[in-house]
Amino acid sequence: MKKHFPIVAFTAVAIASVAMAAFAYVAAEDATRIKFEATADDAMSRIESRVDLHISLLRTTHAMFVSQQGNVSAAEFNGYFRALDVETQFEGLRGLGYLALAPKGQEAGLEARIASLQGSGHPIFPADSDGEWRTPVLLIEVNDATSANAVGYDMFSDPQRREAILAALETGEPRATGRLGLGAPVGNQVSPGFLLFSSVDTGSGEAATTEGILFASFRTQDLFEAALDKFPILPVHAEVFHGEPRVENRLFRSDAPEVEGTELVATRQMLVAGVPWTVEFRPTPDFARPSSRAVPVLLGLFGLLLAVAIALVQRYQGRAYDAMSKLQEASETSLQEKDLMLQEMKHRIKNSITRVLAIARQTAGTAEDINDFSASFSARLQAMAASQDMLTRSRWQKADLGELLRIELAQAFGKEMPDDMLTGPKVLLSESMTQALGLTFHELATNALKYGEVGNSPDTLKVEWSVERNGDKRLLLHWRETSSAPVVRPEKTGFGTKLIDMNITRELGGEIVRNYLADGLDIEISIPLRAKS
Repeated sequence: MKKHFPIVAFTAVAIASVAMAAFAYVAAEDATRIKFEATADDAMSRIESRVDLHISLLRTTHAMFVSQQGNVSAAEFNGYFRALDVETQFEGLRGLGYLALAPKGQEAGLEARIASLQGSGHPIFPADSDGEWRTPVLLIEVNDATSANAVGYDMFSDPQRREAILAALETGEPRATGRLGLGAPVGNQVSPGFLLFSSVDTGSGEAATTEGILFASFRTQDLFEAALDKFPILPVHAEVFHGEPRVENRLFRSDAPEVEGTELVATRQMLVAGVPWTVEFRPTPDFARPSSRAVPVLLGLFGLLLAVAIALVQRYQGRAYDAMSKLQEASETSLQEKDLMLQEMKHRIKNSITRVLAIARQTAGTAEDINDFSASFSARLQAMAASQDMLTRSRWQKADLGELLRIELAQAFGKEMPDDMLTGPKVLLSESMTQALGLTFHELATNALKYGEVGNSPDTLKVEWSVERNGDKRLLLHWRETSSAPVVRPEKTGFGTKLIDMNITRELGGEIVRNYLADGLDIEISIPLRAKS
């Protein structure tokens, strides 16, 4: 677990950082959306207030006509209109007027009434209408010098106006038309607008009669600019539609550019004199977000860098801890090895002294004189020293059997030995086997020099060995000395022979067989390779 802790720490901090960045991003987007929704609500409130102001104007005009039972002269209506200060108080109002209402077929009486009010004759146009009513313009005041004189125009002849007039007559409430083109065309287009109609009824209950119909016309570009362009300027791009938001239904589109590809769109619905409008708001480049989008990104990057830093710190701390642990273990192991080495050296020194004393005692017992003792004892000590030297060079681990044989035989026969004198595979010997076999080979080589023909002809000695793997692994060594005369068993067993037997049988737990033949001496040695050290 300690090994994977930096990865776990990095993953946890990274996930937390990404989650925090994502939360900050979502929170920033929500704050932006809420702020824009509030801005859109402010813009919508301005539009509704402006529309309500114009509807209230129509109601006020309606009250004046009702109070005079529809008998308002052209001069009175003109004075009323001028008193309104339309250019400053009612921006967007294009015109205000009054329609007569009479069944179809009474055109003559209506034209006479127009002449009475206007002081001159104005024919009703168009001459024919599909409807059952005729509603020519009796009075009209416009805030547009380029507008044509509309006195006498039968608004009932237009389907859209007719629908609004009938709705106003039926409900007794103001009713708006859909999108209309008002005024003289500019190029191939006319300015979009709409009309409001309100019936003028006198009397009450069943005695109420409709004297005429009031109307107000509005150019939507002026109306909505008046609502939205007042201080402070709102950073919104607005589009107003009659009904569904389609191009053919569009009443108004802001001149302020919208932000391209924005997902911020606030849609509002409003009912204007019985007609549904759809208003869509989008932000302009002046719209300022509550916080930058770069903040969540920077937060996420900072979190990832923090995660990397924590992971690296944890990794280096883990490495330092592992290094300290390994150092401590190495120190403890070194102390244990040193103590074990000291104990082993004490044991080996004691064994070596014991063996040297035994060799000295046995050599002295068989030596003829002091010179014989000195030569034999020195040779045996050199054999032990050679074995010790091999073990030292192998750091007291393993010694090679072939190399041990070459060292011991080289002491007896010199370094120039036949290449085929020694034959066998590589066998690694333990410490105890190296010590015991080193003395054994020394004694065998010494006896061969004393009693055999090896001193005159090294080719008469062959040493072969192999490893038997039937059950326990055993070393099988064959020592063969060739002689021109028969070899007989000695009558007396010398110390060298005893030392060989003691090393093979007692020290190594093996077996040794000597065959005295007519053509030489044949010695077979069998040793388990798992002998005690």
